[in-house]
Amino acid sequence: MKRIYLTVDDHLTEINTLEKGCWVHLQNPTREEINGLTARFALDPTYLPAALDEEESARIDRNDDQTLIIVDVPYVEADDNGYSYTTVPMGIVMVDDVIITVSTRDSSIIADFTEERIRGFWTFKRTRFILQLLYRNASRYLMYLKQIDKASSQVQERMQHSLRNNELLQMMALEKSLVYFSTSLKGNEMVMEKMMRMDILRKYPEDAELLDDVIVENRQAIEMCVIYRDIMSSSTDAFASIISNNQNTVMKILTSVTVVLSVPTLLASLWGMNTPVPFQQSPYGFWIVLGISLLLGSLAAVVLWRKQMF
Repeated sequence: MKRIYLTVDDHLTEINTLEKGCWVHLQNPTREEINGLTARFALDPTYLPAALDEEESARIDRNDDQTLIIVDVPYVEADDNGYSYTTVPMGIVMVDDVIITVSTRDSSIIADFTEERIRGFWTFKRTRFILQLLYRNASRYLMYLKQIDKASSQVQERMQHSLRNNELLQMMALEKSLVYFSTSLKGNEMVMEKMMRMDILRKYPEDAELLDDVIVENRQAIEMCVIYRDIMSSSTDAFASIISNNQNTVMKILTSVTVVLSVPTLLASLWGMNTPVPFQQSPYGFWIVLGISLLLGSLAAVVLWRKQMF
Protein backbone atom coordinates (compact mmCIF):
# COMPACT_ATOMS: atom_id res chain seq x y z
CA MET A 1 0.00 0.00 0.00
CA LYS A 2 1.34 3.41 -1.01
CA ARG A 3 0.19 6.72 0.41
CA ILE A 4 1.50 10.19 -0.37
CA TYR A 5 1.26 13.10 2.06
CA LEU A 6 2.11 16.79 1.82
CA THR A 7 1.93 19.58 4.37
CA VAL A 8 -0.39 22.29 3.05
CA ASP A 9 -1.17 25.35 5.19
CA ASP A 10 0.31 23.61 8.26
CA HIS A 11 -1.98 20.60 7.84
CA LEU A 12 -1.11 17.16 6.52
CA THR A 13 -2.96 16.36 3.31
CA GLU A 14 -3.07 13.11 1.39
CA ILE A 15 -2.40 13.62 -2.31
CA ASN A 16 -2.42 11.36 -5.35
CA THR A 17 0.75 12.42 -7.17
CA LEU A 18 4.37 12.93 -6.18
CA GLU A 19 5.22 16.55 -5.46
CA LYS A 20 8.20 18.44 -4.13
CA GLY A 21 8.48 18.12 -0.36
CA CYS A 22 6.04 15.22 -0.09
CA TRP A 23 6.22 12.15 2.11
CA VAL A 24 5.63 8.70 0.63
CA HIS A 25 4.74 5.90 3.02
CA LEU A 26 4.86 2.28 1.88
CA GLN A 27 3.27 -0.38 4.05
CA ASN A 28 3.93 -3.92 2.89
CA PRO A 29 4.26 -2.61 -0.69
CA THR A 30 3.82 -4.63 -3.85
CA ARG A 31 6.67 -5.32 -6.24
CA GLU A 32 5.15 -2.85 -8.71
CA GLU A 33 5.10 -0.06 -6.11
CA ILE A 34 8.74 -0.72 -5.19
CA ASN A 35 9.88 -0.84 -8.81
CA GLY A 36 7.88 2.29 -9.65
CA LEU A 37 9.50 4.42 -6.94
CA THR A 38 12.94 2.94 -7.58
CA ALA A 39 12.70 3.90 -11.25
CA ARG A 40 11.11 7.30 -10.54
CA PHE A 41 13.94 8.45 -8.27
CA ALA A 42 16.74 6.26 -9.68
CA LEU A 43 17.11 4.68 -6.25
CA ASP A 44 19.61 2.03 -5.33
CA PRO A 45 17.57 -1.13 -6.05
CA THR A 46 18.47 -2.56 -2.63
CA TYR A 47 17.15 0.36 -0.58
CA LEU A 48 13.40 -0.23 -0.46
CA PRO A 49 13.52 -4.06 -0.27
CA ALA A 50 16.01 -3.85 2.63
CA ALA A 51 13.36 -2.53 5.01
CA LEU A 52 11.05 -5.41 4.09
CA ASP A 53 13.54 -7.96 5.40
CA GLU A 54 12.58 -8.57 9.04
CA GLU A 55 16.14 -9.75 9.75
CA GLU A 56 17.68 -6.49 8.54
CA SER A 57 19.78 -4.71 11.16
CA ALA A 58 19.61 -1.01 11.94
CA ARG A 59 22.05 0.91 9.74
CA ILE A 60 22.56 4.03 7.69
CA ASP A 61 23.87 4.15 4.13
CA ARG A 62 24.59 7.00 1.72
CA ASN A 63 24.92 6.81 -2.03
CA ASP A 64 25.51 10.19 -3.66
CA ASP A 65 22.35 12.23 -2.93
CA GLN A 66 20.43 9.23 -1.59
CA THR A 67 20.34 8.30 2.09
CA LEU A 68 18.91 5.11 3.57
CA ILE A 69 18.23 4.84 7.30
CA ILE A 70 16.94 1.61 8.80
CA VAL A 71 15.82 1.57 12.42
CA ASP A 72 14.03 -1.05 14.48
CA VAL A 73 10.61 -0.06 15.77
CA PRO A 74 8.75 -1.82 18.59
CA TYR A 75 5.66 -3.81 17.77
CA VAL A 76 3.08 -5.41 20.06
CA GLU A 77 0.46 -7.99 19.19
CA ALA A 78 -2.05 -10.03 21.16
CA ASP A 79 -1.52 -13.76 21.68
CA ASP A 80 -2.83 -16.55 23.91
CA ASN A 81 -0.75 -15.34 26.86
CA GLY A 82 -1.77 -11.68 26.58
CA TYR A 83 0.65 -9.58 24.51
CA SER A 84 3.96 -10.29 22.85
CA TYR A 85 6.53 -7.62 22.04
CA THR A 86 9.01 -7.69 19.19
CA THR A 87 10.74 -5.32 16.78
CA VAL A 88 10.52 -4.86 13.03
CA PRO A 89 12.71 -2.74 10.72
CA MET A 90 11.48 0.50 9.21
CA GLY A 91 13.27 2.12 6.31
CA ILE A 92 13.61 5.86 5.72
CA VAL A 93 14.89 7.05 2.35
CA MET A 94 15.82 10.65 1.54
CA VAL A 95 16.13 11.39 -2.16
CA ASP A 96 15.74 14.65 -4.09
CA ASP A 97 13.09 16.64 -2.18
CA VAL A 98 11.10 13.61 -1.10
CA ILE A 99 11.19 11.37 1.95
CA ILE A 100 10.05 7.74 1.74
CA THR A 101 9.23 5.47 4.67
CA VAL A 102 8.67 1.75 4.25
CA SER A 103 7.67 -1.01 6.65
CA THR A 104 6.06 -4.43 6.55
CA ARG A 105 3.45 -3.75 9.25
CA ASP A 106 1.12 -1.02 10.35
CA SER A 107 2.95 1.14 12.87
CA SER A 108 1.44 3.31 15.59
CA ILE A 109 4.44 5.61 15.15
CA ILE A 110 3.45 6.37 11.56
CA ALA A 111 -0.15 6.80 12.70
CA ASP A 112 0.97 9.53 15.10
CA PHE A 113 2.14 11.55 12.08
CA THR A 114 -0.69 10.77 9.68
CA GLU A 115 -3.25 11.66 12.37
CA GLU A 116 -1.37 14.91 13.12
CA ARG A 117 -0.54 14.15 16.73
CA ILE A 118 3.00 15.55 16.31
CA ARG A 119 3.54 19.26 16.78
CA GLY A 120 5.89 21.12 14.47
CA PHE A 121 5.75 18.47 11.73
CA TRP A 122 6.14 19.42 8.08
CA THR A 123 6.80 16.92 5.31
CA PHE A 124 9.23 19.24 3.54
CA LYS A 125 11.49 19.55 6.61
CA ARG A 126 13.00 16.16 6.05
CA THR A 127 15.79 16.19 8.63
CA ARG A 128 13.43 17.30 11.38
CA PHE A 129 10.88 14.73 10.22
CA ILE A 130 13.46 11.95 10.59
CA LEU A 131 14.47 13.16 14.04
CA GLN A 132 10.83 13.39 15.09
CA LEU A 133 10.33 9.82 13.87
CA LEU A 134 13.33 8.64 15.87
CA TYR A 135 12.22 10.53 18.98
CA ARG A 136 8.72 9.08 18.74
CA ASN A 137 10.25 5.66 18.23
CA ALA A 138 12.39 5.92 21.39
CA SER A 139 9.36 7.17 23.34
CA ARG A 140 7.35 4.19 22.14
CA TYR A 141 10.08 1.85 23.40
CA LEU A 142 9.83 3.50 26.82
CA MET A 143 6.06 3.09 26.83
CA TYR A 144 6.25 -0.60 25.92
CA LEU A 145 8.99 -1.18 28.49
CA LYS A 146 6.68 0.15 31.19
CA GLN A 147 3.94 -2.16 29.93
CA ILE A 148 6.32 -5.11 30.08
CA ASP A 149 7.31 -4.19 33.63
CA LYS A 150 3.65 -3.98 34.66
CA ALA A 151 2.86 -7.32 33.00
CA SER A 152 5.87 -8.86 34.74
CA SER A 153 4.62 -7.66 38.14
CA GLN A 154 1.20 -9.19 37.49
CA VAL A 155 2.72 -12.53 36.47
CA GLN A 156 5.01 -12.53 39.51
CA GLU A 157 2.02 -11.99 41.80
CA ARG A 158 0.28 -15.03 40.31
CA MET A 159 3.45 -17.11 40.49
CA GLN A 160 3.62 -16.79 44.28
CA HIS A 161 0.66 -19.16 44.62
CA SER A 162 1.02 -21.19 41.44
CA LEU A 163 2.23 -24.71 40.78
CA ARG A 164 1.90 -24.37 37.02
CA ASN A 165 4.55 -23.62 34.45
CA ASN A 166 2.29 -21.23 32.52
CA GLU A 167 3.34 -18.17 34.51
CA LEU A 168 6.99 -19.12 34.19
CA LEU A 169 6.59 -19.38 30.42
CA GLN A 170 4.99 -15.93 30.36
CA MET A 171 7.97 -14.52 32.25
CA MET A 172 10.35 -16.12 29.78
CA ALA A 173 8.38 -14.61 26.88
CA LEU A 174 8.61 -11.14 28.45
CA GLU A 175 12.33 -11.63 29.05
CA LYS A 176 12.74 -12.59 25.40
CA SER A 177 10.96 -9.38 24.39
CA LEU A 178 13.46 -7.40 26.45
CA VAL A 179 16.31 -9.11 24.60
CA TYR A 180 14.79 -8.00 21.28
CA PHE A 181 14.33 -4.47 22.59
CA SER A 182 17.87 -4.26 23.96
CA THR A 183 19.44 -5.40 20.69
CA SER A 184 17.30 -3.06 18.61
CA LEU A 185 17.86 -0.04 20.84
CA LYS A 186 21.63 -0.47 20.67
CA GLY A 187 21.43 -0.74 16.89
CA ASN A 188 19.35 2.43 16.73
CA GLU A 189 21.89 4.18 18.95
CA MET A 190 24.66 3.40 16.46
CA VAL A 191 22.54 4.91 13.68
CA MET A 192 22.00 8.10 15.69
CA GLU A 193 25.68 8.44 16.52
CA LYS A 194 26.50 8.13 12.83
CA MET A 195 23.91 10.78 12.01
CA MET A 196 25.77 13.14 14.34
CA ARG A 197 28.74 12.94 12.00
CA MET A 198 26.76 13.37 8.77
CA ASP A 199 26.76 16.65 6.87
CA ILE A 200 22.97 16.80 6.62
CA LEU A 201 22.88 17.99 10.23
CA ARG A 202 25.55 20.61 9.63
CA LYS A 203 23.16 22.25 7.17
CA TYR A 204 20.48 22.52 9.85
CA PRO A 205 22.15 23.32 13.18
CA GLU A 206 18.77 24.01 14.82
CA ASP A 207 18.00 20.29 14.50
CA ALA A 208 21.18 19.23 16.33
CA GLU A 209 19.48 19.87 19.68
CA LEU A 210 16.59 17.64 18.65
CA LEU A 211 19.05 14.89 17.76
CA ASP A 212 20.60 15.22 21.23
CA ASP A 213 17.13 14.76 22.72
CA VAL A 214 16.61 11.68 20.57
CA ILE A 215 19.90 10.15 21.72
CA VAL A 216 19.10 10.90 25.38
CA GLU A 217 15.64 9.33 25.03
CA ASN A 218 17.10 6.28 23.33
CA ARG A 219 19.80 5.86 25.99
CA GLN A 220 17.17 6.11 28.70
CA ALA A 221 15.27 3.30 26.98
CA ILE A 222 18.46 1.22 26.84
CA GLU A 223 19.12 1.74 30.55
CA MET A 224 15.54 0.85 31.47
CA CYS A 225 15.74 -2.25 29.30
CA VAL A 226 18.93 -3.39 31.03
CA ILE A 227 17.42 -2.83 34.48
CA TYR A 228 14.22 -4.67 33.63
CA ARG A 229 16.18 -7.54 32.09
CA ASP A 230 18.31 -7.98 35.20
CA ILE A 231 15.29 -7.83 37.51
CA MET A 232 13.26 -10.19 35.38
CA SER A 233 16.11 -12.67 34.98
CA SER A 234 16.66 -12.91 38.73
CA SER A 235 12.91 -13.04 39.35
CA THR A 236 12.45 -15.84 36.84
CA ASP A 237 15.15 -17.92 38.52
CA ALA A 238 13.70 -17.21 41.96
CA PHE A 239 10.16 -18.09 41.00
CA ALA A 240 11.29 -21.23 39.21
CA SER A 241 12.71 -22.33 42.55
CA ILE A 242 9.48 -21.31 44.29
CA ILE A 243 7.37 -23.39 41.91
CA SER A 244 9.69 -26.35 42.44
CA ASN A 245 9.51 -25.86 46.21
CA ASN A 246 5.71 -25.66 46.11
CA GLN A 247 5.57 -28.92 44.21
CA ASN A 248 7.94 -30.55 46.70
CA THR A 249 5.71 -29.36 49.56
CA VAL A 250 2.66 -30.93 47.96
CA MET A 251 4.52 -34.19 47.40
CA LYS A 252 5.69 -34.15 51.05
CA ILE A 253 2.12 -33.72 52.29
CA LEU A 254 0.82 -36.47 50.02
CA THR A 255 3.57 -38.80 51.23
CA SER A 256 2.71 -38.06 54.87
CA VAL A 257 -0.98 -38.72 54.26
CA THR A 258 -0.08 -42.00 52.57
CA VAL A 259 2.00 -43.07 55.60
CA VAL A 260 -0.83 -42.24 58.03
CA LEU A 261 -3.41 -44.10 55.95
CA SER A 262 -1.14 -47.11 55.51
CA VAL A 263 -1.31 -47.93 59.28
CA PRO A 264 -5.02 -48.90 59.37
CA THR A 265 -4.64 -50.47 55.95
CA LEU A 266 -1.85 -52.71 57.29
CA LEU A 267 -3.89 -53.74 60.35
CA ALA A 268 -6.95 -54.43 58.23
CA SER A 269 -4.84 -56.62 55.96
CA LEU A 270 -3.40 -58.58 58.90
CA TRP A 271 -6.78 -59.15 60.57
CA GLY A 272 -8.27 -60.08 57.23
CA MET A 273 -6.07 -63.17 56.83
CA ASN A 274 -7.74 -66.57 56.93
CA THR A 275 -5.82 -67.57 60.08
CA PRO A 276 -6.50 -67.25 63.82
CA VAL A 277 -5.95 -63.63 64.96
CA PRO A 278 -6.25 -61.89 68.34
CA PHE A 279 -9.71 -60.75 69.43
CA GLN A 280 -11.47 -62.91 66.85
CA GLN A 281 -13.67 -64.45 69.52
CA SER A 282 -14.42 -61.15 71.22
CA PRO A 283 -17.70 -59.38 70.38
CA TYR A 284 -15.70 -56.14 70.53
CA GLY A 285 -12.90 -57.39 68.26
CA PHE A 286 -13.79 -55.06 65.40
CA TRP A 287 -13.89 -51.99 67.64
CA ILE A 288 -10.65 -52.98 69.34
CA VAL A 289 -8.85 -53.31 66.00
CA LEU A 290 -10.42 -50.06 64.80
CA GLY A 291 -9.30 -48.29 67.96
CA ILE A 292 -5.75 -49.62 67.59
CA SER A 293 -5.73 -48.44 63.96
CA LEU A 294 -6.89 -44.96 64.92
CA LEU A 295 -4.41 -44.79 67.78
CA LEU A 296 -1.44 -45.85 65.64
CA GLY A 297 -2.58 -43.62 62.77
CA SER A 298 -2.90 -40.65 65.12
CA LEU A 299 0.52 -41.42 66.61
CA ALA A 300 2.05 -41.51 63.12
CA ALA A 301 0.33 -38.21 62.27
CA VAL A 302 1.69 -36.56 65.44
CA VAL A 303 5.22 -37.78 64.73
CA LEU A 304 5.06 -36.49 61.15
CA TRP A 305 3.58 -33.18 62.33
CA ARG A 306 6.45 -32.63 64.75
CA LYS A 307 8.88 -33.35 61.93
CA GLN A 308 7.05 -30.65 59.90
CA MET A 309 5.95 -33.11 57.27
CA PHE A 310 2.50 -31.48 57.13
